[in-house]
Amino acid sequence: MASSNTFTFTRRQVFKTSAAFGGAIAAAPLLSACGAGSTASKSSGVVAKAAVQAVLPTYKPSNAVTADIPGVPGANGAASDPAFLTYPASPPASVTGAVGSGGSYQAVSPLWGSVPPAGNSYYTALNQALGATLTDNPADGTTYATMLATRFASGNIPDWLAVPGWNVSSIQNFAEGVDKFFKDLTPYLAGDKILDYPNLAAIPTGGWQAGVWNGKLYGIPLWTSAAAVQGALFYRADIFKAAGIDPSTVTSADQLKAVGKQVNAPSKGQYAFEDLTKYLYQVFNIPQNNGNTGWTRDSTGKLVNGYEVPEFLELLNFENSLAKGGLIHPDALAGDSSKAKNRFWAGKTVITGDGTGAWNKSDAQSGVAASPNYERQAFKVFAFDGGKATMPLYPGAGMSSYLSKSLSDAKVKELLRIADYLAAPFGSAEYLIARYGKVGVDYTMTAGAPILTDEGNKVVTDVFDQLANCQAVTFNAGYNQMTKDYAAWQADMVQHATKPMFYSMNVSEPAQTAKASTALEAVITDVRMGRKGVSDYQSALSTWQNNGGNQLRTFYEGIAKQYGTGN
Repeated sequence: MASSNTFTFTRRQVFKTSAAFGGAIAAAPLLSACGAGSTASKSSGVVAKAAVQAVLPTYKPSNAVTADIPGVPGANGAASDPAFLTYPASPPASVTGAVGSGGSYQAVSPLWGSVPPAGNSYYTALNQALGATLTDNPADGTTYATMLATRFASGNIPDWLAVPGWNVSSIQNFAEGVDKFFKDLTPYLAGDKILDYPNLAAIPTGGWQAGVWNGKLYGIPLWTSAAAVQGALFYRADIFKAAGIDPSTVTSADQLKAVGKQVNAPSKGQYAFEDLTKYLYQVFNIPQNNGNTGWTRDSTGKLVNGYEVPEFLELLNFENSLAKGGLIHPDALAGDSSKAKNRFWAGKTVITGDGTGAWNKSDAQSGVAASPNYERQAFKVFAFDGGKATMPLYPGAGMSSYLSKSLSDAKVKELLRIADYLAAPFGSAEYLIARYGKVGVDYTMTAGAPILTDEGNKVVTDVFDQLANCQAVTFNAGYNQMTKDYAAWQADMVQHATKPMFYSMNVSEPAQTAKASTALEAVITDVRMGRKGVSDYQSALSTWQNNGGNQLRTFYEGIAKQYGTGN
């Protein structure tokens, strides 16, 4: 899987993530605005919010398993993920009756790792449980976008195809392709129709919004969470404790810088900060959407971008001061992000920004291997001026899977029953088979958790769970305090949740504006790293406005007028 982390979702016994490369995942396609014009056209796939609501499935939570730490409701529809301390000793069944009816299907999903041999024990166990033959032909996740674009150009669409949201922009005219290549699932899943598939009905509504295109429901959501955000600011709790620093005192940017100075010790090879990049957007209340600058309205009602708000200058001044003050690790200043985690594990940096998926069992093991007292914690959400803190939400699902339009009614229903099985809730009997394979061969139950065997580590990969899966949960086998800490942080975080402007709308911006944004981002990087001053940014901002920013403003005003803002 990709090295950068933004979303936290459970896979096997540790967290992994829905890849959010560089912290900038494409917006989930609740609405789609494609094309290079100044306003969205009706043929572009954009649909009004009311039309979306009309095709969404009924939400009915599963009662098959009770979480040790239930999810906590937050603001603006957010909620923390349910958390588990152990896997149920007697996993209940969540599926009744036959699943498949002997069909044979080809699927394609991304894989970050080695492709296991065909006909292995994991594949065999799952297909036996399904009563059908589901063959996944995984494609390299790092080049998945290219593969998808090729398939769309040729029309070579498998029975079941996973499409990461961050790859959508790589596919020309994706909204039109959805109608052309994928099965409209509205007649099968809209409203109470989904109740025929209880595990799919237990997926929160926000996830299904990601699969609505052109006023119809096409996609099956993956890694659905009502607490999806860009990430958090993390600190080495063990180093803080040794220095006598109380992290709860960090409630402003000035206080963050002050504690950074306390732990900064270049003579020992220890620096206060990693490159915090866009993880400071939340702190400085920068309007954003999916990790990038977003839009808001100023006091006059004018649509303004995050680049243009006064707080962005505050952000740049702050980051520039960290760089010039010698508080950021030199390798981070040089742009080497590939070893950021290693620096944090080794204590060479004390404070870093990362996706919430970084806070997991695997991270703890890697950290302790580098620093015996290693402990990761996250600062509670705060605002740069000590005022009201907000946390912009990401769409409920960053990835969806789609069924081929060529499938017959009977085959669609069989695949939906299979999807219902794959979406079995964490803690159920079906979840074990779908995620781990055969007990005693691919995994064993050890200390209240399914643990892969040597054979399981060779053959059990994240392929089928990228076709359908359950709501995200928190589980770190054997690391219960970590699970409790993360659940508590998330429960507090969702109280500050906000829906940014154009929330959950997949908007394809005019292609010719990308060059201007890229040029501006280059200047921003130089300012953050202390190579240029804030005045250089102000000049670059004017160029951005003239070369693309104002065109984007007009484009988004058109979308807002015709289709709303998604929030």
